[in-house]
Amino acid sequence: MAGSIERAARLWTPWRIARWTAALVLLLIPAVMMRVSSDWHWSVGSFAVAGIIIGGLMLLYELAERASGSRAYRAGVAIVLVTSFLTVWTTIVRDDGNGIGFLLLVVTAAIGAFAAWFRPAGMARAMLGVAVMQALVGIAVATAPVTASVPDGSVRALVFSGFFVVLWLISALCFRAAARGNR
Repeated sequence: MAGSIERAARLWTPWRIARWTAALVLLLIPAVMMRVSSDWHWSVGSFAVAGIIIGGLMLLYELAERASGSRAYRAGVAIVLVTSFLTVWTTIVRDDGNGIGFLLLVVTAAIGAFAAWFRPAGMARAMLGVAVMQALVGIAVATAPVTASVPDGSVRALVFSGFFVVLWLISALCFRAAARGNR
C-alpha cells in the first residue's frame, strides 16, 4: 500500500501537473475563442487533430523525461518539441503554399533524432543541421518570386525563419551541454 502511494506521488509532480494543465488550456483556447469571436471556426475534427498533436508531443516529452536525468537534455527535447509544434501549427494556419519545406524540417529533425539514437551529442549535431536547413529554406522562400510580390513578404519570411533557426540552435546547445555532462 505504501509503495503504491509513493509511486503515485512520484508520478504526479507539480511540474507534470503544470505541463498537462497547460496542454489542456492550450486545447481549450479555441473553444473559448469560438464563444467570444466569430472569426474562430473549429470543428470537432479540428479539436481531435489538435488534441492528438498536443497529446502526442506531451507523451514524447514524458518518454524523454523518463529516459534522461539530465536537465539540459530534457530542455533540449522540450525546445525541439515546441519548435516542431510551432512549425506544424504555423504552416497549417498560414497555408501559403510554402508549407512542405517547413514540414520537411520537422521530419528531418525526427530522422536526425532516430539516426543519433537520441544520444545527446548526436542530437546536438542533428539539431544544428536542422537549423542550417531552416535558414536555407527561409532564404529560398524569401527569394521566391511569389514572396517578392507580397509587400514585406521577404522580410517576414526571413524573420519567421530566423525565429525558428534560433530555437533549433538553442536546442542544439542544450543537447551539447547534456553531452558534456555525460562525460
